[in-house]
Amino acid sequence: MVETHGLTHVNLAVRDAERAFAFYQAVFGMEAYWREGRTIHARTPGRADVVTFDAAAPHPGEAAGVVHIGFRLLRPGDIDAAVAATERAGGTLLRRGEFAPGVPYAYVSDPDGYEVEIWYE
Repeated sequence: MVETHGLTHVNLAVRDAERAFAFYQAVFGMEAYWREGRTIHARTPGRADVVTFDAAAPHPGEAAGVVHIGFRLLRPGDIDAAVAATERAGGTLLRRGEFAPGVPYAYVSDPDGYEVEIWYE
């Protein structure tokens, strides 16, 4: 076994890197830390995750077997604000509920059609 820091990044093929970044910035507060051509690398403030928005990659918006990516909330009460931010940023609520009492989730779609799980545990 090789030790790692865990999953560190996801690279999304998108139609428009600026539009995709603007969505994730509005919903999750992501900050761009490197831009190159039609690609933007962003991370959530204070976290080690990275999402790359790659407008030069083929097949934008096609999940190709990946069902969704997920963001875990710090507080369960933030689920309503997350859904509202998603819709204001051009995303769509797909479904929401609770895995168990006090454990809310929402599945949303970003502007390219990727499914994003927002949940608390």
